[in-house]
Amino acid sequence: MPEPLSVPAAVAPAPAAFALPAAPAFGQRSIAEVLTSAAASLGIPGFENRLDLPAAKRVCVVLADGLGRNMLKQKSAHTPFLRSVMQSDQGKVPVWLDSAFPSTTAASLASFGTGLAAGQHGMVGYDVLDPDQDRVVNMLGNWDPGVDPRQWQPFPTVFERAAGHVDVTTVSLPQFSNSAMTQAALRGGRFVTGTTSHARTAAAAGAMAGAGRSLMYFYVNELDKAGHRHGCQSPQWEHQLEELDATVRRLSATLPPGTTVLLTADHGMLDVPESQRIDYSADPALTAGVRHTAGEPRMVHLYLEPGLGEAGRLRLLDAWRARFGDRIWAFTREEAIAGGLFGEVRAEVAPRIGDVMIAARDALALYDTRRVRPTAMEVVGQHGSLTKAEREVPLLCFQADGKKAPRG
Repeated sequence: MPEPLSVPAAVAPAPAAFALPAAPAFGQRSIAEVLTSAAASLGIPGFENRLDLPAAKRVCVVLADGLGRNMLKQKSAHTPFLRSVMQSDQGKVPVWLDSAFPSTTAASLASFGTGLAAGQHGMVGYDVLDPDQDRVVNMLGNWDPGVDPRQWQPFPTVFERAAGHVDVTTVSLPQFSNSAMTQAALRGGRFVTGTTSHARTAAAAGAMAGAGRSLMYFYVNELDKAGHRHGCQSPQWEHQLEELDATVRRLSATLPPGTTVLLTADHGMLDVPESQRIDYSADPALTAGVRHTAGEPRMVHLYLEPGLGEAGRLRLLDAWRARFGDRIWAFTREEAIAGGLFGEVRAEVAPRIGDVMIAARDALALYDTRRVRPTAMEVVGQHGSLTKAEREVPLLCFQADGKKAPRG
């Protein structure tokens, strides 16, 4: 297997026009602090309540895949229940958080589940290089058989750490009950399933009824699916947002009174017009010296041929900047690590990160059609980069009224 490329950290920094945004607020106000703060609010030892959540006996965390802060505000006419929550005072609890970087499900859900930044848990993109196999592997729904999820992400999850102290339940779709993603980052506690939102809210109410101290994770994926297929400005996305509003309202009514309910998300989204979904592999200058491509269309990892050297990497960076100008951030692995984008990075994780990374700054998506199916370019709503639309997610905090809660 080729050795990972080693390039001096003194590689020329990006020009000022391409300076990277601030890193996610890991340890302060990020998706990684949600479950850890919830556990602390339940009095479980070993956790810090960085989000100032109220002390609680029961906590239900609803994670709506693909719900950006900006879109929730923009479409608030479709969410009467959530709008009322947003208009209420939630004290010191922040109203928004940073997603992980990249702003994609694999990285953010792993940060959510472990309380760690991607540089620690190692799930640094939708698909990334496995240096041991010298091949690109998927981190979400098509996990490589040569990768053990529990070795790739070796740290205990919040659920595993909490399960000895409180009742821990995940409520989600059946196909995720033993998925590789669940094994890697969301393992621990019991898993309750439902194929519809009504079934899942009923399952959640039943699971928490009569229980003592409880930590529940409730996953909603329909919004993200609608966004990818139709766009987050589509009627289909608005319909799923209305369904989410109804789901959270039902949870408020059916969970035990006084349960702390949190609503957050793993990332936001923006729509990319078809004309701006670009096959970069058609330009040889953009792949010169590149051994593997990975990541997502809005946050591309480029892994270089061994021995290409600093001059070759600089030529590649210059080619991307010449082609796309200020429509992208083009930066090196070392710049990403120094800038804290992945948090503190373990030595085992560093080679999984691209030698060069390309992040979209506007409505742009970048594809290597040599390795992705043509249908990939049909995706409308996209995410992965560092824009506010993608990285800022809501955090709503309120108490369930429990008017229709079943008795245990």
